[in-house]
Amino acid sequence: MKVSHLVKQAKKGDKEALLQLILADQDAYYRLAYTYMENEHDAMDAMEDMIVTVYEKIDQLQKGEAFYSWSKSILVNRCKTLLRKKNRYLAFGEGEEASHSALTDENPYRDTESEMDMQVLLSHLNKRQREAIELRYVHDLPYQTIADMTGVPLGTIKSRISQGMQKLKAMIGGDRYENDREDLRGV
Repeated sequence: MKVSHLVKQAKKGDKEALLQLILADQDAYYRLAYTYMENEHDAMDAMEDMIVTVYEKIDQLQKGEAFYSWSKSILVNRCKTLLRKKNRYLAFGEGEEASHSALTDENPYRDTESEMDMQVLLSHLNKRQREAIELRYVHDLPYQTIADMTGVPLGTIKSRISQGMQKLKAMIGGDRYENDREDLRGV
């Protein structure tokens, strides 16, 4: 069924239509929540909160086609709220242990060495650059959607991604391959 039709049904109180909308993209919701929460339990809590919020506020959604970006924005905000609450209760230094353990948790989305290596590289970026790069390249979201989700101007998102990618390139020695390309072109 078409998204806008299901949204209309959900606005009329059809819980089944809302469930269809969410189940259609449940893996993307989970991956997005896991990116922020770094463990399965907290990611599931954030998703539950997002579903309740979407159910309560679906009548505020203006365009039915925007359901997925709107609901993912709600999910990101729920994750950030939960993280703020969680950080209030963590003693200084405990957060680092949690982020390192997230890399070794048994989780179908985090079980390859290359993903773990990428997480280690991303951990060297500042929080805002890491968020923008993960949303763009891990979750394949368009720049404008990222800007809408995070409440940051589009140019700032592009700048964060560009600067973060430059840092990653420098960390892995990206410039060393420039000479190889020149040799292949005969320059």
